[in-house]
Amino acid sequence: MDFNEALGASFREVGRGERDGRPTQIVRASRSYPTTPVDLWRALTDKERVQRWFANVTGDFEQGGRFSIAGNADGDILTCAPPRLLALTWEFGGNTSWVNVTIEESEEGALLTLEHEHPTDPESQAHWDRYGPGATGVGWELAMMGLDMHVSGDGSSTIEAGEAWAESAIGKATLREWAEAWGKAHVETGTAAQIAMESAERTAAFYTGEGK
Repeated sequence: MDFNEALGASFREVGRGERDGRPTQIVRASRSYPTTPVDLWRALTDKERVQRWFANVTGDFEQGGRFSIAGNADGDILTCAPPRLLALTWEFGGNTSWVNVTIEESEEGALLTLEHEHPTDPESQAHWDRYGPGATGVGWELAMMGLDMHVSGDGSSTIEAGEAWAESAIGKATLREWAEAWGKAHVETGTAAQIAMESAERTAAFYTGEGK
């Protein structure tokens, strides 16, 4: 299997929530993997395996522990209940959001659902207004695809191949498709179509390095 045959999310949804009495924006994506829930959990939480498909992550991989992703986010592990639920904070650029990952059995093997919940303080809202849910959604779809390549392949690193794919013509076309799909999911929340799709276009430009 190569990246040109891999998929991102099979389900995309944008919702609203509340945390500590304040409104939040939620990006939700899911897809099934051809493996068991136990193996999928290990792929997500074993340091050696994570760095083969996602990034170099260090820290204490246990409830109450703290992790750090090289060149990206840091956070605290709030809940670690193998092989079903992983909840953590996502601290990036001075902003804190929250990520929940659940794993269930499915007909294909194991269903992973990821929710990334964003605060609505002025800075966070300005970023959301500019890029919409796709800024988060497309990024996580790239991770989902890398995870698919990992559990479907021989276990070797997929990082370099994934980076090359994202720079290719088919990769950029796929990233644009994902951004557009998140724009459509945004419309389904009641956001005006023009606003949602303009945000999706800015997200596509960011991930492809093309356009605006």
